[in-house]
Amino acid sequence: MTNTVLGVIGGSGVYGIDGLENQRWERVRSPWGEASDELLFGRLGGVDMVFLPRHGRGHVHSPTSINYRANIDVLKRVGVTDVISVSACGSFKEELPPGMFVLADQFIDRTFAREKSFFGPGFVAHVSLAHPVCPRLVGALADAAKEASIQHVVGGTYLAMEGPQFSTLAESNLYRSWGCSVIGMTAMPEAKLAREAELPYAIVAMVTDYDCWHPGHDHVTVDQVIKILNGNADRARTLLKRVAPKLGPKRTPSPAGIEHTLDTALITAPEKRDPAVVAKLDAVAGRVLKKA
Repeated sequence: MTNTVLGVIGGSGVYGIDGLENQRWERVRSPWGEASDELLFGRLGGVDMVFLPRHGRGHVHSPTSINYRANIDVLKRVGVTDVISVSACGSFKEELPPGMFVLADQFIDRTFAREKSFFGPGFVAHVSLAHPVCPRLVGALADAAKEASIQHVVGGTYLAMEGPQFSTLAESNLYRSWGCSVIGMTAMPEAKLAREAELPYAIVAMVTDYDCWHPGHDHVTVDQVIKILNGNADRARTLLKRVAPKLGPKRTPSPAGIEHTLDTALITAPEKRDPAVVAKLDAVAGRVLKKA
């Protein structure tokens, strides 16, 4: 049985993990470029953990400038088996107020200025994203949130926008008409790349504001967001402390079979694959490439 190595990608306000034992920061190289920061290794609740601050310590990367491919690659490269993403977001629903945690299970990708796949010319693959999050991780997060008395809902659609500006009123109303629950800037292409890397993924979308559709929140300011953000970050750290032991040191495979996603995704014939692209995929797709 495989050991659990929990990867946590921390969003705005979450730049470290309290209670992590045997902490060490280490820079991990990736053929896809520089990751957002060094990786923080340690152990929490009896489970090995690897933490990556998505925006870098001190928040130096914008949502567009984040190297999402390198981030997922380095997590896979160091043996991470599961990924929990923690991300600030705005709410499209009155019943999802600031401070609410949304365990989203669907995404709409409206980003346009980012590299979204490890595959491309020279080596083509198409993975399924019909169900983009792992139900096992979502279940563990929901149980942990309930135990910690953290307000949360299970399910919902996360609208990923390019940013870094917040929405116009017209955009906000459009996304509400689509039935979206929350809006953020970082879940895509992160979730797509995690699936290509065969990493079960779940997201904790932490509501900081109502976005500009709400009559009382028509002008979202950074000061308002940061005030809620700090409280959310404290609750996020509590949630992670609770969820680690629920996953346990001995890993249970995803019921969705995510660890074998690439078995039916690679389309380029082995003899036609670009060796340079194949070399860069040594971590992400190493399991299936060894069989080729």
